[in-house]
Order: sequence, then C-alpha cells, then structure tokens
Amino acid sequence: MVGFVGRQRELDMLGSRLRRVTESASGVAVAVRGRRQVGKSRLVQELCDRSGVPYLYFTATKGAAPTETLAELLRELRESPLITDPELVPEHLGSWADGFRAIAGALPEGPSVVVIDEVPWLAEQDQSFDGVLQTAWDRMLSRLPVLLLLLGSDLHMMERLTAYDRPFYGRADNFVLGPLDPVETADATGLDAADAIDAHLITGGLPGILRTWPRGRTPLEFLEGECADPAAPLFSVSESALLAEFPAPDQTRRVLESVGGGDRTHANIAAAAGGSAGPIASGSLSPILRRLTTDKRVLAIDEPLSTRPGKPALYRVADSNLRLYLAVLRAAQDLSRRGRSAGAFRLIERRWSTWRGRAVEPLIRESLELAALSGRLPWESVETVGGWWNRRFDPEVDLVGADRGPVANRIEFVGSVKWLGTPFDRRDLVTLRKSAGEVPGYEPGVTGLVVASRSGIAADVGNAGADLIWGPEEVLSAWR
Repeated sequence: MVGFVGRQRELDMLGSRLRRVTESASGVAVAVRGRRQVGKSRLVQELCDRSGVPYLYFTATKGAAPTETLAELLRELRESPLITDPELVPEHLGSWADGFRAIAGALPEGPSVVVIDEVPWLAEQDQSFDGVLQTAWDRMLSRLPVLLLLLGSDLHMMERLTAYDRPFYGRADNFVLGPLDPVETADATGLDAADAIDAHLITGGLPGILRTWPRGRTPLEFLEGECADPAAPLFSVSESALLAEFPAPDQTRRVLESVGGGDRTHANIAAAAGGSAGPIASGSLSPILRRLTTDKRVLAIDEPLSTRPGKPALYRVADSNLRLYLAVLRAAQDLSRRGRSAGAFRLIERRWSTWRGRAVEPLIRESLELAALSGRLPWESVETVGGWWNRRFDPEVDLVGADRGPVANRIEFVGSVKWLGTPFDRRDLVTLRKSAGEVPGYEPGVTGLVVASRSGIAADVGNAGADLIWGPEEVLSAWR
C-alpha cells in the first residue's frame, strides 16, 4: 500500500500560483479538470496540507437542491481553518452571491486557498452560477490574496466554464490533470520496468488503484489477490466511473461497451452496439462517437499514419483500466461476486497476454514520441508516432514514426511491437520487413526499423536486425 506518490510537477505548478498570490496580494484562479479517480481532490488536498495556509475545501453533491448545497457550504465554512470566529459566519445563505460574499468576508489578510470541487454539478443546479462566480471574482475575490481552485470531472463542462463565450473567460488558468505516468507507477509499486508497465496498463495510472497495490507484488499476483474482493478498487473505480458518466444502458453505453469489447471500426461498432435490431445507423452512431471522443474523452481515435491518406479510423478506450474492465475485469468481477475468485483469476490469466499485447501499443508509441521530441532517437524530424493498416488489416504495422500526421511528408521509421514472454526472433523480423514495404512512404535501406520487445531480441536476429531496440527500460526512460 502506498500513500501520496508523484505529482511533483503538478504540486510545483500549483505552488507557483500560491506564491504569486503571496507576492501580489491579489487573487489567482485555476480551473483543474481531469477524469474521475485521476486524483484531483487528493492533489489539491496535498497542496493545502503542505502549504500550511488556511483553506476552505467545499465539494458539491450531484443532484442536491441549491438550498442544501448552500447549507453545506455554510457548514464547511464554519469548520474550515479560515474561520477564527464562527459567529462572523452568516446564519443563512439565500444564493451563491451570498455564499461568495461570506467566503470573501472570511478570508484572512494573508494568503489562503479556496477549493470548490465538482463545479459542473453546481452549474447543473443553478444556471446563473457561472455569472455569479464571475461577478464575485471581479468585485471581491480577485482583489484578495486567495488561490481559487475550481475542480471538475466533466471535461466538456469544465472547458466550457472558461470558454470565450462564457462569463468566467480569461479569469482562470486551465490545468488538465492526467493519470500518473509509468515512472510514477514504477515508483509507487516498486516493480522493475517490465512489470511496472504491466501495472500501469492494469491501473491506468489511477492513484485510487495504485494506493492499494502492495509494494513489490507482481501484476499477476496483484490481480489474483484482487479477485477475492469484488468491491476492490481494481473493479470498483471503473465500475463507479462508468455508472457516474453513463448511468443508462442506452446507445451511448452500448457503443462504449462494444469498443471496450474489441470492436474498433465504425462498421463493427455499429453492428455490435445495434444488436438484434440491426446495426446502428451511421447518422446516429457518428454523433455518439464524436461525443465519446471529443466531449467525454473516454474514447481515442487512431488513424493510419503514412504519406498517403488512409482508412479506416480505429477507436479504442482511452483509459487502459476502463479498457481492461470492459474487456476482462467486469466478467471476472461477476465471478468474484458469486464466490468464484479462482475462476475469476483464471479468466484474467487466459486473456491477459492477448489483451496486453494490444493495450501496450499506444503506450509504446507515446514513449517513442516523447523520446523523439526530446532528441533521443536517431531520427531528428520525428514528431509523431502511430501505426499503419489498410482496409483489409493485412498487414497491420504497429509503429510508424513521421514528421507529422496523419498524412506525413516523410516516414523515418516503421516497427513492430512484441510484448510477450518470448524474444523477437527472425520470423518476426521477416514479417516486419515484408509488412514495412506496404507502408506508403517506406524506402528500403533508408527508412529505419524499430523493434519494441518485452523480452529482447533472439540470438538469430542480433542487434543488426533493427536500427533501434526498444525494451521496457527504454519505454520508462521516456518519462524520466
């Protein structure tokens, strides 16, 4: 079990805003958005604890009536470190305008922090909230030495909060909090590079799951132990996020589940999500996919990368823990609830290698892209790393490095990912060379070959078989 890990960069960023508050004796606002369970609340609480300044931390409740919300704000304000004399706090708040006046009146002369968590729920309860917030900021809070942190898990609504056509535009810095990176996962679990990457795929880098990981326990040992508890965070984090964002078993939920189950193309998703009623019509499916990719950010979309436009685009669940839950863990959780923990683990064990082989590809592409942008690859012009496939998916090339995407001017390298317990051998190399020739923009003898392998290179290949060997240590080094 681990406590607070990583996030030093994020703490430094928020700490710099607090220093600005102290030096200028005026307010600074930051809008922090990130998916559920990514650790927004924990990060901000850590900042409050480490800073030592008085603070108010208020969390909205979804579906609460405005009167209940304001009453809870009063309770939190009275009990917060901001208050030296509870008698100065009003007995009643009639509106959020009153609430912000009460907060402003309670702020000390020195620096302080005010946190409002789950801001989108407040906007749902009161359509005037954005405007009231803007007025309170302009007339009161911005003139006081306070760091105002506005948190929210609804990415689209948090973006809208500070959009150019909204009242609070231009008043807050925007900060997106992502999951812990693979190096932070390695530090939290105490695992070597190969197992740490597996742990990162399992947890999605979500602190709520990593905190329950016994230090040094291997991924399969962790999975086996979790199968004994169907309410373990491994299962419940994704389950609760799914229920919170997609509570109704409607078309949107079915589309997400079909992608999580392995359907990647528009046509296959339409067929799987439509069920016995027939495929979902394109006119209905396209807006759903746009919402899931653009607004909710729960899906990611990949396009074939080469010097010519290509199709089809492929969809995947962006968060690897949710992806694992939809593909494997949900069925294992059902078995665990029926008291069949051994059967649940056997199910995971059977599907693990195949699932991991596909799920690790985006992580390896990201690591190569980060390494390229920092000048650590032999190809200076590489700015994006993706994959390539044709309409028949024969072949599929795991790695393509280019100067831009999805239509490149120049392809610098192509490559293969083999993330198994066996090394990359000569047969794999022959397949890679044959497949590489299909990629538009590939030039034999000029375009580089990259091998990403969990278990290294077989003796019959040797280092001469590829221009770059990318193993677990190299993957992690991209984030160091």
